[in-house]
Amino acid sequence: MRLVSWNVNGIRAVMKKGFADFLAQLDADIICLQETKAQDDQVVEALASIDHYQVSCNSAERKGYSGTAILSRTAPASVTFDMGVLEHDQEGRVIAAEFDNYYLVTVYTPNSGAELRRLEYRQQWDADFLSYIKRLEEHKPVVLCGDLNVAHREIDIARPKPNYNKTAGYTQVEIDGMDNLINAGFVDTYRWQHPDTVKYSWWSFRAGARAKNIGWRIDYFLVSQALAERIHHTDILNEVMGSDHCPVVLELET
Repeated sequence: MRLVSWNVNGIRAVMKKGFADFLAQLDADIICLQETKAQDDQVVEALASIDHYQVSCNSAERKGYSGTAILSRTAPASVTFDMGVLEHDQEGRVIAAEFDNYYLVTVYTPNSGAELRRLEYRQQWDADFLSYIKRLEEHKPVVLCGDLNVAHREIDIARPKPNYNKTAGYTQVEIDGMDNLINAGFVDTYRWQHPDTVKYSWWSFRAGARAKNIGWRIDYFLVSQALAERIHHTDILNEVMGSDHCPVVLELET
């Protein structure tokens, strides 16, 4: 089972940059997208040329902002949107697709913002999101993927010291939120297979950061401990362009 997660930074924009060709080459069973930046009907229209996938999408009330989607070759048994927490459910950030042996959840975690203005909200989001996926896990194991907007460890960020507790995505509050996921039994699949590999999934558009590989690893696949032994292959596809993020891959043994 080959799964891919990618913050595309605009589904309509990435479709103009070879997204369909990329999907054909990748031959994924499921593709999870974040930051689609489009309403549901616009996502479906943008993906109209993509065959063999069922599309589930969740858009923000604010147009052109946030948004998530799941493309799956096999129709899920059910699909649910958002967490059921009114404070969080306006921005199209969560989709859960139920399959035979697991729930697949894709998430676009809120950024804490310039000058960390949204950090307190982010802390509440992290707590509520953990509660949400633990409720799902009571029924089936969970595969969680998406842009979690946090570099978990120093190895996951090119310049840890100047960013620590100053820049959104690398504050102790956000690191604690990621620690809470791991301590609750979720496995960071890439680190499970590659404990010492330096590889990033996001680069600022500024100052040629991507060419210089001054990046952050903020896009993840996490799985319930019950699925850990089924992790077959993980990767971060640095060579794939089209967004300020690159895709991340998880292959699970069926």
